[in-house]
Amino acid sequence: QVQLVESGGGLVQAGGSLSLSCAASGRTFSGVAMGWFRQAPGKERESVAAISGIDSRTYYADSVKGRFTISRDNAENTVALQMNSLKPEDTAVYYCVADSTHSGSYFYSRASWWNYWGRGTQVVVSS
Repeated sequence: QVQLVESGGGLVQAGGSLSLSCAASGRTFSGVAMGWFRQAPGKERESVAAISGIDSRTYYADSVKGRFTISRDNAENTVALQMNSLKPEDTAVYYCVADSTHSGSYFYSRASWWNYWGRGTQVVVSS
């Protein structure tokens, strides 16, 4: 059974940093894309970042560019999200995703194309 388990969420002050990690089990995701989505209260789920499985090319939402960094460790079957300069508007539940049906920024940014989801980890940024 495939599982994605996120960790690293918590409460941080604006301007601070958090590092999220996602551990995959049940199959290897080496060679397939992985990423992160988030959902704030009352808002739709949105793509945050993705990393290609072929060449580790990265993709970011405009709202997090320059502040967040996605990385992966194929040997450990993990994906991480380093979040710096956090803002109150970054407050959300963050979900790890894996195995997009198609490649490229168009598909990575749309929730319906991802086949595996974690249960999420809460991030709260206080002002």
